[in-house]
Amino acid sequence: MTAPGDLLQALFQRLRSDATLSALLGGAGLLEQATDNAAFPHVTCGRTSAFDLDTGADNDADQLVTLHVWSKAHGDAETRVIMDSIKARLADAALAFGPHGQTRLSLEFAEARYDEDLAVHHGLLRFRAITQENA
Repeated sequence: MTAPGDLLQALFQRLRSDATLSALLGGAGLLEQATDNAAFPHVTCGRTSAFDLDTGADNDADQLVTLHVWSKAHGDAETRVIMDSIKARLADAALAFGPHGQTRLSLEFAEARYDEDLAVHHGLLRFRAITQENA
């Protein structure tokens, strides 16, 4: 099975290797967790779930990963461009890591909105990661 931490490492490694995304984020904008002094824009990892939709039981072979895009730019254009770059890099991507096989990502949900409480534009991208074990 693929541990959530292994999946996140592979996912972030793939995103960090994208020169376009790095330029949009100023180089250091991919964070597993937000810090109080994080520069904008940046991307953080949100909730990760491993479960079987049919049985409700834990199942590391079927995971949901949520990425958050944060921007203080005027309007939502910056948020949407960053989201598009992430989608281009991850949607329908195959990640091979560890001895377990291959994990295929598919985009499940995307939304951009303005968060009035935080005064930031907030983008959400949720990916399903399905791992197929080696035979």
